Amino acid sequence: MVNSLTPDDLEMYLIKNQIQAEVIRLDAPTPTVETAAEVAGVSPDQIVKSLLFLIEAHPVLVIASGLSPIDRRLLAQHFGTNRRKTHFADPHTVLALTGFPVGAVPPVGHRTKLDVIVDPSVVEHPVVYGGGGSDSALLRIAPQLILEHNRAEVVPLQKSTRE
Repeated sequence: MVNSLTPDDLEMYLIKNQIQAEVIRLDAPTPTVETAAEVAGVSPDQIVKSLLFLIEAHPVLVIASGLSPIDRRLLAQHFGTNRRKTHFADPHTVLALTGFPVGAVPPVGHRTKLDVIVDPSVVEHPVVYGGGGSDSALLRIAPQLILEHNRAEVVPLQKSTRE
């Protein structure tokens, strides 16, 4: 069984890598974008989700904001494949590769170096809040630090909520 990393591990990672971000510990779990936004006192668009996909078995972390779903067709097109070869990673794979359980994956500080794609919706904000290593922690971070630290690529992957 793979051991899960914790908010303490994430804090140590931030310090070691000199990333100016903050782990915010909460009194209650934030299982949804809506509850995380309410607790953080921000718009749901400032809450980022870190989702691990397998593209033809290759792991790719997608970081997107708010409530809009990821368009798997756009993700597949970016990698030159089709949507049927683009799947969410199962919880065991997420834990093994990121070090964190589904729903708590931060946008930085993963156990394994991953290819990272960031939707442009994330970089629209000066500060965003992502998984903080547990369901009762959030990471407050500037999107630019997510891009720089992960050497991430910005690619439009979300279906518009304005359609």
